[in-house]
Amino acid sequence: MTTNTTANATTGTPTTSDAAATPPVAAAAAPRLDFAKSARNVFRALIGFDAAAREGLDPTMVELIQIRASHLNHCAYCLHMHTNDARKAGESEDRLHMIPVWREARHFFTAREQAALALTEAVTLVADGGVPDAVYAEASTHFDDTELAHVLALILTINTWNRIALSTGKQAGTDDR
Repeated sequence: MTTNTTANATTGTPTTSDAAATPPVAAAAAPRLDFAKSARNVFRALIGFDAAAREGLDPTMVELIQIRASHLNHCAYCLHMHTNDARKAGESEDRLHMIPVWREARHFFTAREQAALALTEAVTLVADGGVPDAVYAEASTHFDDTELAHVLALILTINTWNRIALSTGKQAGTDDR
């Protein structure tokens, strides 16, 4: 049973009742801006940064990184887009399902992929304690300096895309690429 507080119509004094509460009706959300149209040069620069970050990286690795960051950021729009992209690139359903729990399902991922996933988590959650030296050191054993720089750049771009999608209210399944 829920206790409701209302104002007495005559006195304005708060009163309570134990009637079952009716959930409030959600107000219609105000339409949000179309980032690509409203900030064309910024959007184009981010597309260029994203494309440059991917250079030389295995497409499967790219999608694993993007999916894991999107999970952590709760970005349904990007998660939907990148799981579909991963399938098109030949990624298996088993591995896609294991990405959120990769530490408990390490046998699904190579040591290199695990290092990339750990780095993705550390950079995405950087406010929770930075990027631990051990995580960075492990990644540096699997990637040369150029590859590691590209992995870091990719992690930065997906985190930016996630924040744009979340801030502008993008809906999963509406990707029009």
